[in-house]
Amino acid sequence: MDNTFSSYKIEDRSLIPFIKREIHNLALKSGFTAHRAAETDIIVAELTSNLIKYANGGEFLYRSRELHGHQEIEIYCLDNGKGIDNVTKIMHDGYSTSNTLGHGLGAIKRLSNDFQIYSLRDWGTVQYVKICAAPDFIAPVTDDSIFSVVSVNYPGEKVCGDGYYIKHTSKGFQIFVGDGLGHGEHAHEAVQLAIQAFKRATAEDAALILKDIHEAVKRSRGLVASIAVVDYKSQTWNICGIGNINTRIYRGLENKTYTPYNGIIGLNIPRTMKSTVVPFLKHQIIVMHSDGLRTRWNLNDMMGIIKQNSGVIAASLFKENIRGTDDATILVGKII
Repeated sequence: MDNTFSSYKIEDRSLIPFIKREIHNLALKSGFTAHRAAETDIIVAELTSNLIKYANGGEFLYRSRELHGHQEIEIYCLDNGKGIDNVTKIMHDGYSTSNTLGHGLGAIKRLSNDFQIYSLRDWGTVQYVKICAAPDFIAPVTDDSIFSVVSVNYPGEKVCGDGYYIKHTSKGFQIFVGDGLGHGEHAHEAVQLAIQAFKRATAEDAALILKDIHEAVKRSRGLVASIAVVDYKSQTWNICGIGNINTRIYRGLENKTYTPYNGIIGLNIPRTMKSTVVPFLKHQIIVMHSDGLRTRWNLNDMMGIIKQNSGVIAASLFKENIRGTDDATILVGKII
């Protein structure tokens, strides 16, 4: 299954009925009751109408998935509007800036299982909504890290040439982010072959895992990829990449980018590669993304962003840096 988000640019009201119908049908297909699907309609109506009223349009991302045995719909609503001065204040029923009843965001918060807002003056707003089939479901936190991924297809493609996977091991966890050459079916096939090889790999060193993947995908179009391995006992990251997957680790104001090797996995890779080993520490943020996003970004330019959850961080970087000329994937993990 392609675990990417559907993406729509909303510039006027004409697209809103189509999106509402799409998500309503998606909710019913995901096992939502008719009543829960109707509540989903209210959320979508509020989000999309607010985009038009307050931001002159924006981008609307959504997907359905199964997590922890429960069906859910995830939505990101992104805009480049004037921003919100006081997020806490506007969440209260009765507060309005447009002579309405002021129940919109309060309704979204009540009807959703999770609702997050990040906004800056003259930068815009990112809203995240999770709607589960069970209205009272709270997903358990079972790992030392919380990961989120925003991934969208190249415009017009039905499958994504990017791919990602997080594998838990007896010693820690391993992260894979890859980008098949080009886009479409052949790029998708290459990255999916790589993910299957990554799942099978038994090595604990990122460079060795990449060599295993290289052998497994030689009959494909090829790809670029980076791997980050965490060992809880040694408290280290082990990072290696081939091609242009950007990998960066933040801790407070400090950050470092880990430069990958030149090459194409499945076609030609360096004969000798060494993984970079760095400390694994609490309060780190790891960001890995494909070249569907620009690389000249800095979390420190967005006030208070490191306090947000990993999904809001990923969506904020996506909003500011999406190229729109390729598949785009951004993975964010917050070490807690």
